Amino acid sequence: MVTSLESTVMLTIKRLDQADAQILIQGAREKANEIGIPMCIAITDESGNLVAFERMDGGKVTSITIAQDKSFTASAARKATHEYNQVCVPGSLVFGIHTALGGRLSVVGGGLPIQVDGVVVGGIGLSSGTPQQDMTCAQAGIDYFIQSQKLVAA
Repeated sequence: MVTSLESTVMLTIKRLDQADAQILIQGAREKANEIGIPMCIAITDESGNLVAFERMDGGKVTSITIAQDKSFTASAARKATHEYNQVCVPGSLVFGIHTALGGRLSVVGGGLPIQVDGVVVGGIGLSSGTPQQDMTCAQAGIDYFIQSQKLVAA
């Protein structure tokens, strides 16, 4: 009976944990409070699976799913949702991609991939404001996360 494999090469995957997700949410929430827009905030892992979610008091009910889909798109496709928006126009080869995967791919700004050491480890998606407000708060979450990582490393 074989109980261990000595020469097997396995993938090592960097993945956000709950503590990381809460830091991302905190940074996004602080920016949302600053601009006065209650947001729905979703954090997904590198495969697009939900890790954490917060609906701020007053966050739109419809934004619950939208925020999760934005985060899914950003992490699983490893691309910001607003980048899809820029190319998803009639006549473009990408037009219609928003209908893929049961409509989960979002082309509305507010979903950003989260990178650590050049590798996408997850995504953040926000919804309830305008696409620009959602993008601003998503970036604030990432900036807060990056700053917290620098403090830990110091």
